[in-house]
Amino acid sequence: MSLKISDDYLVGFVEGEGMFYVGIVPARGTSRNKSGWQIIYFFKVSQNPKGKVVLDYFKKRLGCGYLKANANSNSRDNSLAYAVRDLPSIRDKVIPFFDNKLIIKKNDFNKFKRVIELVDQKIHLTRDGLVEIIGLAYSMNSQKRKLPKELIINSIKI
Repeated sequence: MSLKISDDYLVGFVEGEGMFYVGIVPARGTSRNKSGWQIIYFFKVSQNPKGKVVLDYFKKRLGCGYLKANANSNSRDNSLAYAVRDLPSIRDKVIPFFDNKLIIKKNDFNKFKRVIELVDQKIHLTRDGLVEIIGLAYSMNSQKRKLPKELIINSIKI
């Protein structure tokens, strides 16, 4: 008998254990980004190893993404994560799945969705688009950012 998990359960699971993340990092290497900054975006759900079955089901249900160790830098953390990082999968699978279904993470999701729209339309390659994304990213989630928003905005090269 195969496991069947409802979409409502998956949405609720993300309300507690998931995140829609947007970060801004210095562009490195062969990046063709003229601004000097790169936008990082991903959807992630974390769980202890006992919950791997749910993470596997996310991958099967959405038809994209991968499972990985949640925290490579902490050897005591043995939790796992299901992650989706590529633009087409986020745009075509993740966003439609969660659209108008979240309550707790609704605001962060809508900001994440807007960032994906801007990136998909290549508006992030303009100064105004990048500034908008920086503002959205810095208003999401509750974690402390490594660089002040103003430092990034003032150093944009385009």
